Amino acid sequence: MAAGALWGLVFLAPELARGFTPLQLAAGRFLSYGLFATALLLPRWGQLRAQLQARDWWALCELSVLGNSLYYVLLASAVQRGGIAMTSLVIGFLPVAVTIIGSRERHAVPLRRLAPSLLLGLAGVVCIAWESLHGEAARGGAIGLLCAIGALASWTTYAVGNSRQLARLPQVSAQDWNLATGVVTGAQSLLLLLLALLLDHGSHAPAEWWRFIGVSVGVALAASIAGNAFWNRMSRLLPLTMVGQMILFETLFALLYGFVWEQRWPRALEWSALLLVVASVLSCVHAHRPRAVGDAAT
Repeated sequence: MAAGALWGLVFLAPELARGFTPLQLAAGRFLSYGLFATALLLPRWGQLRAQLQARDWWALCELSVLGNSLYYVLLASAVQRGGIAMTSLVIGFLPVAVTIIGSRERHAVPLRRLAPSLLLGLAGVVCIAWESLHGEAARGGAIGLLCAIGALASWTTYAVGNSRQLARLPQVSAQDWNLATGVVTGAQSLLLLLLALLLDHGSHAPAEWWRFIGVSVGVALAASIAGNAFWNRMSRLLPLTMVGQMILFETLFALLYGFVWEQRWPRALEWSALLLVVASVLSCVHAHRPRAVGDAAT
């Protein structure tokens, strides 16, 4: 829940700094993330370097692109073109995708036992769509929708790959893995920064730049440093099928932040969607309880 609450802020950031391009937003956020991660990791750098092999660093490079650089550029584009509600709607299918993939893992909870949870989550997404998709999709057009779908595919691949890497490297703490991801992402952001500078033909007032810096630093600390730390810890404690359902909290909080930004209360169908999302997660937890008890007994 904590990871979802912090990650939900990334849906609001493009609206707070709407005058800047998705490329600029990604470069600012991940450059800040890289700097903070490097500073926090320096005291343990020698120990971490001994724990990670070359193939682990290559895996970090791939995961950083999928879960950070590419994902956030696509997400910011979708928010600016289609709005928070439309984007969170598409990203709301993440739990379904990750859970279905996770159900193929060895010793995973069978998909039929997860069916009620998946159906409740889909019902919540349908409620959101009914209320919000028509009004905001028209503003974003096909490009915004395609960006959101691309972000969905990118983060689904990241979530599965990151969970498997954490399981393969028990000697590396979840926070050190997060900080190592930040160092790699920060290095990649230098390329994003170069592209952003080359493609930027606009001008911004000093107040806009300060807002951009504030948004970049705030999202880096809240979503990337703290949010990723909570997520990595959770990924070690829960099976992949349950990890997928936990992503619903990101959708839930993104919608709540959207309501605050729009200065309104949720409508009837939106309230229904929020309740269905919570019911979906609780149903998933219940589906995993028998297995947890069995494991404890053995």
